Amino acid sequence: MSQTIVGLLGFLCIIAIVVTLFRSITLPSIAFILFPSILGLILVIGGYYSFDNLASLIKSGFSSTGPTAALFVFSVLYFGIMTDAGMFDVIIGKLMGLVGDNVIGVCVMTAVIALIGHLDGGGASTFCIVVPAMLPVYKKMHMRPTTLLRIAVLAMGVLNLMPWAGPTMRAASVLGMEAGKLWNTLLPIQIFGIVLSLAHAVLAGVQEKARGAGLDGKLAKEGTAEETEEGGAEQAANDPALARPKLFAFNLALTIAVIAMLIWDVFPSYVPFMCGVVIALLVNYPGAKMQKKIINLHAGPALTMCSTLMAAAVLMGILVKTVTVGDATIPSVVTCMSNIIKMILPAALGKHLPLVIGILSVPLALAFDTDSYFYGMLPVMIGIGEGFGISALPIAVAMVVCRNCATFISPMVPATLLGVGLADVDIKDHIKASFMYVWGFSILCMLFAIVLGIMPL
Repeated sequence: MSQTIVGLLGFLCIIAIVVTLFRSITLPSIAFILFPSILGLILVIGGYYSFDNLASLIKSGFSSTGPTAALFVFSVLYFGIMTDAGMFDVIIGKLMGLVGDNVIGVCVMTAVIALIGHLDGGGASTFCIVVPAMLPVYKKMHMRPTTLLRIAVLAMGVLNLMPWAGPTMRAASVLGMEAGKLWNTLLPIQIFGIVLSLAHAVLAGVQEKARGAGLDGKLAKEGTAEETEEGGAEQAANDPALARPKLFAFNLALTIAVIAMLIWDVFPSYVPFMCGVVIALLVNYPGAKMQKKIINLHAGPALTMCSTLMAAAVLMGILVKTVTVGDATIPSVVTCMSNIIKMILPAALGKHLPLVIGILSVPLALAFDTDSYFYGMLPVMIGIGEGFGISALPIAVAMVVCRNCATFISPMVPATLLGVGLADVDIKDHIKASFMYVWGFSILCMLFAIVLGIMPL
C-alpha cells in the first residue's frame, strides 16, 4: 500500500469522525475508537502495518492521553469537593458583587483569567483554573458555557506564543534557532492578539446580553431544555448538608496551593490535584462512608470524560505515532497526509505559501496534533518554500501564529477534551461555536503580521 493511499485514508478517517460528531450520530469516545480501528485494520490488510505494529501504535497513544486522563479524574473530584463544600458560592458572591449584572464584565474577566492562567503555557492547567472558577458565574448569569470556552481558547491561543510554550519551542527547534529569538519576532503579533482577545470578550458579552443573559435573564435558545435539565440535576446534587462554610479560608488556601503547584511545574500536572483531593476529603469530609458518598457524586462525569480520553489514545496512536522496524521507521498516517499536502500546494500557490498556510492552519488543526504539525508539516513546508525562494522564518511564523489560535478547538489536543469535559459541553458544540471566530481571529493576526512586514504577501 502506497503512502499516498495511506494519507488519503487518513483524511477520510478524520472527515468521518468530524461528520459523525457534528451530526450527533454517536459519542466522541465511540467515534475515536471506531474509525481509527477501521483504518488500522485496512492498513494491516493492505500490508502497511502488521498487527504487532498496530498494537504498538495504540499502546504508544496512551502516552499522550494517559496523564491528561489522570488530571481530569482528580481535577473533577477536587473541584467537585470544593463546590460541595461551598467555596465557589462565596467566590461567586464576591464576583457578582464586583461585576453586578454586567455580562460584558464577566466575559472580559474570563479573558483576563485565561491570559494570566496560561502564562505557564499549560492548556490543561489553564482550563482547570478558568472553567471551574467562571462556569458557576455563567450559569447564574444565564450565559452559555460555549461562550466561556470560546473566550478562553482565544486568549490561551495568544498566550501560547510564549517561548516556553510547546508550539514556539517546536518551531524554533525545526528552524535551529533559540525559542526566545523566534518569540521576539512574534511579540508584536502577540500583543495585537491580546488586545484582540479582549475585544472579542467584549463582543461576546454584547452577544450574550442581546440573548437576554444577566441575573434575571434566560438561557440562550440553543439546548434550553437540555441545559435546564442539567442545571436542575446539578442543583439537586448540591446538598446543603455538604456545605462547609467554616472551612472556606482553608479550602481557598488549599486551592491556591494546588494552582501554585501547577504553575511551579515540577510535578506532573495531575499530582497537585491528587494531593488536593486527599487533603480536601480528609479535612472536609472525614470518615470513609462520607468520602465514598462524595466520590460517587462526581464519578459519572469523571468516568465519561476519562473514557473519551482513553478512546482518543486509539486515535492518536494509529494516526500520529510511528513504528520502527529494525533500522527503518514506517511513516505515520499523519506524515503521509502531510506528503499529500506537499504534492498539492506547490503547483497552485507555492509563491504565496505563508499566506496559504495561514489561511489553512485552522482547518488543518482539526486533523493534526501539535507534534505532527510542527515536526511533520513544518519541515515539508520549509522545503517547498525554498523551491520558490521563500525563507523559512515567515513560513514558521504563519504556522505558529495561525495554528496557535486553533490549538484548543482541536480534538487532537488532549487539553481540548479536558476543557469541554470541565464545562460539560459536547466537543461538536465547542467547535461549532468557536471555529469561525477562531479562523477569523487567526486571519486578522496574519494580516497584522503582513502589515508589519513579518510575513510576505
